[in-house]
Amino acid sequence: MWYEIRERGIYDLKGFFTSSMRKRIFLLFLLLFIPAQSLFAAGDIQKGDVLTLRQCIDIALKNHPALNAATGAIHQSESKIGKARAGYYPQLSFQSGYSRIGPPASSLTNSSYDYYSNALNLNQTLFDFGKTSTAVDIQKLGKQSAEADFQDTTSLLTYNVQEAYFSLLKAKMSETVAVETVNQFQQHFEVAQTFFETGKSSKIDVTSAEVNLSNARIQLISAQNALRLWRVNLNKAMGVINAPEYDIQEKFNMDAADITFEAALARAYENRPDIQSIALKKDALERTVDLNKKDYLPVLSGSAGYGYAGQDAALNQSWNVGVALTFPFFTGFSTKYAVEEARAGLEIAKANEEALRQKAFQEVKSAWLNRHEAFERIEAGKITVRQAEESLELAQGRYATGVGNSLEIVDAMIKLNNAKMTYISALSDFNIAEASLEKAMGAKMP
Repeated sequence: MWYEIRERGIYDLKGFFTSSMRKRIFLLFLLLFIPAQSLFAAGDIQKGDVLTLRQCIDIALKNHPALNAATGAIHQSESKIGKARAGYYPQLSFQSGYSRIGPPASSLTNSSYDYYSNALNLNQTLFDFGKTSTAVDIQKLGKQSAEADFQDTTSLLTYNVQEAYFSLLKAKMSETVAVETVNQFQQHFEVAQTFFETGKSSKIDVTSAEVNLSNARIQLISAQNALRLWRVNLNKAMGVINAPEYDIQEKFNMDAADITFEAALARAYENRPDIQSIALKKDALERTVDLNKKDYLPVLSGSAGYGYAGQDAALNQSWNVGVALTFPFFTGFSTKYAVEEARAGLEIAKANEEALRQKAFQEVKSAWLNRHEAFERIEAGKITVRQAEESLELAQGRYATGVGNSLEIVDAMIKLNNAKMTYISALSDFNIAEASLEKAMGAKMP
C-alpha cells in the first residue's frame, strides 16, 4: 500500500544509535578536508530532481549564510591570536621631521633656518610576567569557542533541514491521502446518484454524498497549500530560497534502536558544542582575571635608536641603547576595576553554563519522550489503517447489496482518512523527534 515503508521486522529497541552513530562523520573534519566540489552544489539543482535528505543537508552546509558567519567568526579569532602574539615581537618605527625656525623676537637680524630630524627606534619587551603569553592563551580559547559555535551552527542547520524535510514529506503524503479521499467520495457520490435514479436510495443520500465530496475537495486544497509552504520552508533551511521545482525521496528513516535517558543526557553534556563553547569562554574569562592582575606588575623593556638632526650644514648623528623598568604605582584604580569586571564576567559565564546544562536536560528529555511516544503511535497506526480499510470494504459491500446505508460508508471513509493521517503524523513525528534527540545530544552529523 501507499503508506508501506521499509521495515526491519519489529523495531528492536536495543543498542540505539550503535550502528547509525558509527556512520556519522565529524562535520568540522568534513568541511575542512573534503573539497567543496565534492559536496552537492545548490546550483546543480535542476527542475524535477529528486533530492535525498543527505543532499538537502549538504546544500545547507554549503550555501546557508549562517555557516558563512560562523566561519567568519573563526577567521576573526585567528586574527586576534596574531594580534596578541605581536607582544612577542620588537616594535620598529621611523620618525622624520622638518621645522622652519625663526629668529627670537629680540633679534635684530633675520636668522631663521631649517631644522631636520630623522630617527629609527626599536623597542622590545624583555619580560612582562607572562602578560603576552596569557593574552595569546585567551585568544586561543576564543578560537576554540568559535569552532564550537561553528559546530553548533552546523548542528542547528542540520536539524532545521531534517525538520523541514520530514514535514514536507508528511505534507506530500497527506496530499496523496487527500486525493484518495476525494476519489473515494467521488465514487460514493456517483454510486449514490445511480441508486437514487434506480429508486434504491433517497435524495438525501445524494445530497449528503455531494456535501462530503465538497468537504474532501476543501481538505485537498488545504493539503496542497501546506505542501507548497513546507517546500518554501525547506528551501529556506537549505539557504537556497530560489531553488527550482524539485521532489524529495519518499522515505522515512526507521533504523532506530534504544538508548536510555541517562546515557543520552551524559552524551549531551559531553558532546554538545554549545556547552563546550561556553566552557571555553569561562576558561578564557578565568585567564582574563589573571591577565588583568598582571597589570599590577612591572614591565622590563629594551630600546635602541639611531638618528640625526640639525641644520642643513650641521646634521648631528646620534644613537642610543638602553633598558627600562616600568612599574605602575598608581593607575587611577583602573587595574582594580578591570579585575572586578573580569570576575563579574566569569560569574555570568558560570551562571549561563548552568542554565545551558538545564536547557540540555530539558531538550534531551523532551526529544527522548517524544521519540518513544511517536514510535508507539507508528505501531498502533498500522493496525488502525488496516482495520479502517477492512471496515470501508465491508461498508461498501453492505451498501452495494442494499443492507447497509450511506452513513456507514461516509463514516468508514472518514475513519480511514483519519487513520492514514494519524499514521503519517506518527512517522513524521518520530523522524523529527529522532533528529531533535541527535541535536540535543550534540551529534555532529546525521
